[in-house]
Amino acid sequence: MNCKNLNRVFTRALCSRRFYAWCFILFFSAVGAVSAEVVDRIVAVVNDDIIHLRELDRAMAPFENQIRQKGLPPQKEEEEVYEIRMEVLNNLIDEKLADQEIRNSGIFVEDNEVDSAIEQIKAMNYYSDEDLRMALTANDVNMVEYREEIKRQILRNKLVNIKIKSKIIVTPSDIAAFYEKNADKYASKRKYMLRNIMIAPPEPMDSGSSSDSAYETMADVRRQLSDGAAFEDLARKYSQGVNAADGGRLGLFSIDDLAGNIRAAIKDLKPGEFSKVTETEQGLQIFYVEKIEETGGRALNDVSDEIRQSLYEETVNEKFKTWISHLREDAHIKIIR
Repeated sequence: MNCKNLNRVFTRALCSRRFYAWCFILFFSAVGAVSAEVVDRIVAVVNDDIIHLRELDRAMAPFENQIRQKGLPPQKEEEEVYEIRMEVLNNLIDEKLADQEIRNSGIFVEDNEVDSAIEQIKAMNYYSDEDLRMALTANDVNMVEYREEIKRQILRNKLVNIKIKSKIIVTPSDIAAFYEKNADKYASKRKYMLRNIMIAPPEPMDSGSSSDSAYETMADVRRQLSDGAAFEDLARKYSQGVNAADGGRLGLFSIDDLAGNIRAAIKDLKPGEFSKVTETEQGLQIFYVEKIEETGGRALNDVSDEIRQSLYEETVNEKFKTWISHLREDAHIKIIR
């Protein structure tokens, strides 16, 4: 889990169809051994609730381990640890505010809902009862603690459903606008089947009789092409490329795969047309477009559900940030250094 944007991770998980898998991963990533030698104290007050140092250390443990493994200079490492620690603490504050809203809203979870969630987690991870028990034991967690954590996450998911998700509608016009704005992402990719005729004159290319002769030869080739000569036949006769015997066949290329000067030479050509003489690193070349293929395009109907989900999650995230900021404005929050 990325150390940054913890609230975004939290809210996107709550509105994701992979919610139960996220519960499983989050719980084990947040569980870590906290030294018994650490003296517990209060690090934040959130209305009538408190956050203990031990709670913060446990939530911070996986992120701190990631930072320590980077091999940063000591001062830079401590600065990053402090920055992430404050993000984690603020995320815990947001969770306390959400939990208070849950209590105030009278939201509850039945035991069978927790049972169902755990069964989904087991199925998604191909766990038997014994596999789950062993995973919990390996992380020094008992089933009572695990069920309580799953219950908390379901409660928070219900809260977001009531306060935010139920008020969000993604319209067909929203989807169409996103599709149009991101047309390049969904557009088909044009590929060109190319042949070439190549002559490699001595350096420098712009002077000397050999160079002049090369240009004259290529000019003659273009005249023959204009008169209807077959490109493959002229490639076999004149080209000095290794593909000459194959009629100058190069293969199928996306326009983005080509060098800028070659791209400019062929981009406006239609199938059956040939380019001007083009100077390249390999020599003078004439390119022939044998055919053009359109591949990989995705129509609006094919991606509507994908776009709807993306817009939905983005809107949930923005609404959640606004909602939680309003809770913060009305709350008594004190961070104790």
